[in-house]
Amino acid sequence: MSIQRVVTSGVFELDGGSWAVDNNVWVVGDETQVVVFDAAHTAEPIIEAVAGREVVAVICTHGHNDHVTVAPQLSDAFGAPILLHPADEMLWRQTHPNRDFQPVEDGHEVRAGNVAFHALHTPGHSPGSVCWWAPSLGALFSGDTLFHGGPGATGRSFSDFPTILDSIRTRVGGLPPETVVYTGHGDSTTVGAELADYDQWVARGH
Repeated sequence: MSIQRVVTSGVFELDGGSWAVDNNVWVVGDETQVVVFDAAHTAEPIIEAVAGREVVAVICTHGHNDHVTVAPQLSDAFGAPILLHPADEMLWRQTHPNRDFQPVEDGHEVRAGNVAFHALHTPGHSPGSVCWWAPSLGALFSGDTLFHGGPGATGRSFSDFPTILDSIRTRVGGLPPETVVYTGHGDSTTVGAELADYDQWVARGH
């Protein structure tokens, strides 16, 4: 199994603002099957990374535009379903008003090759944020829920800091501390390294 990072660049837009961002897209699987986590900005480098393998699913960790930009394009190219938690439908519709997705709930399982990915609903950054845990890889694909350095941003619409703290404590905090966290932006980290600072996040209050 391989975990391949593709970095794409573009613009995140919400609440009338826009920010230039670099996004991590994760292509995870074996020589025949993969899943794609977060269809950010530009399809071509993601298609190149897939390299002709079967795409089981295009998984959106949440509905912000920079994580779903080319999800329909990839879905059409690969004949793969788009997976998203329905609590983020209002965000999805801001980018793709006329395209549907397959709803994901907590506990949903996706398999690529011999690896199972388990959906952990982790609201806070957005209502429908989902982290995907692959126990056999010792990996968590966290989207914007958890970064190297702490929780994802919660200062915009549909986000809430106490909620993301609770999600990280109750859903992510119970994973093995050595679990590698593959984030939506920036460097990877581990569950243990981040949760060591949990009390500081609480005291910080944002």
